[in-house]
Amino acid sequence: MSEAKEPKQLLHLVFGGELESPDGLTFRDLDDLDIVGIYPNYAEASVAWKSKAQATVDNAHMRYFIVHMHRLLDPEATG
Repeated sequence: MSEAKEPKQLLHLVFGGELESPDGLTFRDLDDLDIVGIYPNYAEASVAWKSKAQATVDNAHMRYFIVHMHRLLDPEATG
């Protein structure tokens, strides 16, 4: 009998906030960052990112990001 393997967890963090400049990466207020959540794969993180990004499209200073946490936790791994 073979056991079904669960897909490898590739954690992704989605967060955002208002930037000082639309072309920069410095946040105006670190206390006001929006931590959307941590997701088990890129596909789910992308859905969350897109939803937040579209909801704030009228604010040119607001940006959301996806961080590949699995790469930070295990930099030697591929994927």
